[in-house]
This record gives sequence, C-alpha cells and structure tokens, in this order.
Amino acid sequence: MKKYICLTGILFANMAFLLAQDKVEGMIMEANSENEHIGLAGANVYWLNSQLGTITKSDGTFAIPFNEEYDKLVISFVGFKSDTLTINKPQMVHHWLEPENQLDEVVVTKQREAVEKTFFAAQNVVTVNSAELLKAACCNLSESFETNPAIDVNFNDALTGTKQIEMLGLTSPYLLITQENIPMVRGASQTFGLTFTPGTWVESIQITKGAGSVINGYESISGQINTELVKPLTDEPLFINGYGNLNGRLEMNAHINQKVSDKLQTGIYLHGNRRDLKVNNNNDGFLDTPLANQINIMNRWQYQNPEKGWVSFFNVRFLNDEKQVGESEFNPSTDKFTTNAWGSEIDTRRFDSAIKLGYVFPELPFQSFGFQASYSNHQQESYYGFNVYDIVHESIYSNLIFNSIIGNTQHKFKTGLTFAYDGYEELVNTQDFERVDRSVGSFFEYSYDDLEKVSLTAGIRLDAHNRLGTFITPRFHLRYTPWERASLRGSFGLGRRAANIFAENQRMFASSRNIQLLGNGGDIYGFDAEKALNYGFSFLQGFNLFDRPGDFSVDFYRTDFDNQIVVDWEDPRTIVFSNLEGKSYANSLQIELNQEIVSNLDLRMAYKFYDVKTSYQTGLLQKPLQARHRYFANLGYETNVKENGAQWRFDYTYNLLGEQRLPNTSTNPPNLQLGDFADGYSLMNAQITKVFSKKFEIYVGGENLTNFRQFNPILGAEDPFGTNFDTTIIYGPIMGRMLYTGFRFKS
Repeated sequence: MKKYICLTGILFANMAFLLAQDKVEGMIMEANSENEHIGLAGANVYWLNSQLGTITKSDGTFAIPFNEEYDKLVISFVGFKSDTLTINKPQMVHHWLEPENQLDEVVVTKQREAVEKTFFAAQNVVTVNSAELLKAACCNLSESFETNPAIDVNFNDALTGTKQIEMLGLTSPYLLITQENIPMVRGASQTFGLTFTPGTWVESIQITKGAGSVINGYESISGQINTELVKPLTDEPLFINGYGNLNGRLEMNAHINQKVSDKLQTGIYLHGNRRDLKVNNNNDGFLDTPLANQINIMNRWQYQNPEKGWVSFFNVRFLNDEKQVGESEFNPSTDKFTTNAWGSEIDTRRFDSAIKLGYVFPELPFQSFGFQASYSNHQQESYYGFNVYDIVHESIYSNLIFNSIIGNTQHKFKTGLTFAYDGYEELVNTQDFERVDRSVGSFFEYSYDDLEKVSLTAGIRLDAHNRLGTFITPRFHLRYTPWERASLRGSFGLGRRAANIFAENQRMFASSRNIQLLGNGGDIYGFDAEKALNYGFSFLQGFNLFDRPGDFSVDFYRTDFDNQIVVDWEDPRTIVFSNLEGKSYANSLQIELNQEIVSNLDLRMAYKFYDVKTSYQTGLLQKPLQARHRYFANLGYETNVKENGAQWRFDYTYNLLGEQRLPNTSTNPPNLQLGDFADGYSLMNAQITKVFSKKFEIYVGGENLTNFRQFNPILGAEDPFGTNFDTTIIYGPIMGRMLYTGFRFKS
C-alpha cells in the first residue's frame, strides 16, 4: 500500500510540474521516522532577501513563482527548525522540517517579518505574528492591535475601561471575529469578548480587509479577524508570564504542555488578573478604571495520526470575570439600587468548547475535509445604577468543509454545510427579549491561481434563517500582478447580520438617557436585518531602498448599507434605535509605508482617512466620536541575538488623531454643553525588553506617555441620578500615563 501511495504521489507531482514549468511547487511536512506525508499547514516559504513568499495550504502544499534573481528558498514554521534550500531552476520540492526539541542546534538564516502581507493571495490579508504581539504588554486580545495600523483601537466609555476596535471605519459588530475560524466574539460577548482571550494564548492574528470568505458565514461586512491559538505541540513545555502596572492591575499567565503519546499532546493554559486599587486621578468622584477579577482556564488537546492522515484539536474553557465601576465610595453590599452612591457590577461566567477534525487523503494530498464544531454558554448579570441588564446566550456552531481540485492544482474548490443555533434570554430592566436564531447554510468557493499574474476567489452561499429568511451571499476577490513585486487587488461582497442592539451598546445603560425603539414590525427587536455591500481595492508594492527591504500599500474600501439599525445619540436625553431611512456609508482610505532603515531598525508609517456618514433623526451626519484623520508611526529596533539568546528589543508607537465630531449637547445646561468637535490629540507608547537567555526576559513600558486625558469625561458626575448624567461621550483616554513591567519565563 505504501509503495502505491508513493508512486501515486510521484505521478501526481510530475503531472503538476509539467503544468507549471516556471514555479517551484511541493509539500512541506513534519519529519517522522517513516517519512510519512504529514503536511504542515501555515509554514512560511519565501525567497531570501525578497518580498516573494507564500504560506503552505492546509495539506502542506505550496507553490511559489521561480525567479532567477533568487536561489535561496527559506522554509520556516513555529516550533520547527528553519531550513534554507538552494533552488536554481523550477522543480518539485518535498521537504521535511525537524521539530526544534529534537535538535542540538538551531540556525536561523533570516527572521520572518513580525507583520506579513501576502503578495499572491486573492484576499487582502495581514498576518500579525508572535514577534509583533511581544511589542506591547498584550494583556488580552483587545490590546493586541496597538502597534498595527490595520485596526483602530478606541475608548468605549468612561467607566469600564473597555476598548473597542474598528476596521474600515466600522465598529467590531461589523467584523467577523473568529478563533481558529470558529465565530467567537459575537452576541452576548460583543462588548467584553475581546478581553476574554489572553494575549499569551495567541500565536498569530490574521486580519482580512473587506468581505471575507463565504466559508466563514454571512455576517462579515467590513472584514474578519481570526486568532490562532498556541499549539501544545509547538508551545513551550512551561511558560510563565507576569505583569503589573502602577494603576493596580496584576496579571499572571501559565502554559503547561505535556506529550501524552507520540500522537497526542495536551496543554493547560491559566490566566488570572486582578485590580483592587481605586484610581480617581481626575477627581470627578468616579473610578477611572474598574475594580476587576478574572479567572480564565483552558485545556487544549492536539492529536495527530500520521499513518491515517488525521489531525484534530479539542478545547474546553471556563471563564469567570467580575467588574465593579462607578463612584469611588460605592459599596455593593450597602449601596446597590440606592441613591447612596452610583455604582455598577458586571459579572460574567462563560463555558465554551470547540473541536476541529481534519483528514488529508494520503494518496491525494490536495484533497481533504475538515469539520469544526463549538458550543458556548455565556451568562452575564449586570446593573448600571438602577438599570438592570442580564443576558444568557447559548450557542452551537458546526461547519463541514471539503477541499479538492478541478483538473489540476491551479483550480481548487471548497464546499460544505453550516449549522448555527443561538438562544438568548435577555432582560432589560423589566422587559424580556427572549429569542432563538437558527440557520442552515451551504457554500461553494472556487479559487484559481497561476502564481504569476492572476489569482481569484469566487464564492457563494445559500442560508435559511428563521428570522432573516432565505438569502444568497456572493463574495469575490481578485489579485493581479502588473509588474514585479506588485499586487493589485479588488473585492466585493454582501453581508447580513441580526444586530444585538443591547449587548452591543451596553454603555447606554450608564447614563440617564431614555431608550426608544422605533421599530417597523421586523423580526429583530422590531427591526429588519442589517444588510450591506462592501467593495474596494488595494495596491501593494515591495521594493529595496539602499539594499533594505520595504513595501508601500494603498487601500480604499467602501461599505454601503441597504439597511442598518441606526443608533442615534444626537439628543442628550434619549438614545433612539431605528431602521435606516436614507443613506449610511463608510469610506476608508489607508496609505502605509514599511521600511527597514538600517539593520534591525524597522519603521512603519500610515495615514488613514475616514468618511463615515449615517442618516440620523436630524439628517445625514458624520459618525460621532471618530477621527476623520489618523496618523500612525511605529519604530522597532532589536540587537542581534547572542548564542545564549540574549538580546535587547525597543519599540515606540505614535498615534495622532484629528478632531472628532461630538454628539449634540446643546439642550444641556451651559456647564454641561460640549462643542461641535473635540480637538485632536496624540498618544505615545513605548516598551523595552531585555532578553537574558532563551528562557528568561523582562520588559518595562508605558502607555499614553504624553499623559493626555479627556477633560470632563462624565457629564453630570456631581449628580449621577439626575437627568444630565452621561458616561458615553468618550473621545480620548480617561487614564493618564500608565507604566508597567513584566517578565516571561520558558522551560
């Protein structure tokens, strides 16, 4: 049987080679005693000292254009020895990588970029690797984007300290946020869910701009953020990370990985953070940051059966998160639901589990199928002053995917079935919004890649939803290479979603505003489903300047809403939810330059312009609390690594935000009226890391080094039970300068 498999593989390889004489194709595999074909998905394959590279597919196969200018092909993967092959002509390559723990010595020829942009994929994807995540304290996923201009990090409210992310001018509800391509931050977890994934658990982040793949569902509108978690096989046997800052936040992370057998590995991942210190630097009587306590435990299993072609992952996690916000003197045991002092508690308990199964046909390495399934139970009990908000969200998700080719490996397809269930028990004060969402869908996605000039991905899916109805979702991505080291992309796609208006806008409960629902009899809180078309283009050009690599990119995307549930804050006494009547659109332009200035010194600069407008009750207005102009710069330097692993790393990030339109406050008393616009401001973050050895390092850093703070962030703070109390108009940081330190230990 093994001889037959080997002959079949050789025959297929030769056929593929004849179809493409100007490419280097092959398969990257995990080394094993019998040289079985165990493909490594996500391995980096690139020409040394060039911007030409690719990532292996789910079965470990790859293809990269041959260029006589380069002859050193580098192959790397986290947890494995990096190899450099000499390639002088187009040929087939079958290469096995050795795990690092089997080596006496590891020689790294050239380190991969901390942020990678793909030149050959049809979709516009930015990959943030672990090296980039180490540039900041990265305590949780919401804090993982500070050094990357693709994502904007904004302040959500004046109480909880929660940060909200945006992409292409739209907030996170319009992003599909997945964990290993399984939907994760959605529904009840939309506001706080990003804080539930510790930064040390993240191996890499893939950011897709524009409409994503139909494989992952119909909800993505402005893009997708996918996090890959660390793997028990490639993670350290023992990893400990400690963190503390001067504002009273203490945090500890521990990874403990164990090899159960040759085919089975497991890992226990522990996270805890706590803040007991009451901080009120602006003397308004309210805590600048919440008192908090979180326990987060995950058990992860990884199974590989080389002989049978199976690979699988299984996760199970439990989370308990507690927050207390409000006036400094608030004591829940005596002041809850009284006028003694204004306060709030937000207690969340969450259980989730996920399984992923994959099978690669040994005789046909280009053909595979995968199955994904997840279950979660999210329970939040909370109150904000006298406002009560409780929600229970039970979710079931499954996705079956089959991959193969049409004729040859230039023509590939994916098809499959999706099932999703979401049950909600939602209490808003005394009103119950219990409901169930069910959907069944099928999809087909075709991709073509000549690995030179053109690649495209065209997908379509059909879904039947009990509240959204039956609908079709088309998406299309095209990449064209007009000249060397250039990539021109275009895309368009539809997206739909059932908005969870209360879970996504919890900050409104921390105000005296009256809530008005101006529905039209639709099936979603009385509203219709949100529907939008996203389309745009991007251009990426790699270059060498003074023999140093760099790249320049321009992105422009537009989102047009056919329907949107509009959240209107323009009357300081009310917050109004209504169906869109008129226009709502978001234009996003980003210009970015990356350049290695001198050896080991990298500069990243970006400018972003947003034109985001919506028809509110008072007419078409610019989106409030969003800077139309943003400037970003990041400077990173690291010394060469010594034999024992010793190294210094330095990182500096600068953000300049232009003026932001403020919601109308003209009917407030004069002392509580704000202007039409908030002035622009700048923020600076920096971090220094000292690596003493391969096992131990410490870091110190600071955020908001300019000590900028928004003046008067809480309107009516002196009378929190009065009609003018409002914590929602936040355009800048509440906390001043924040200094921190921490350590990392590996064994």
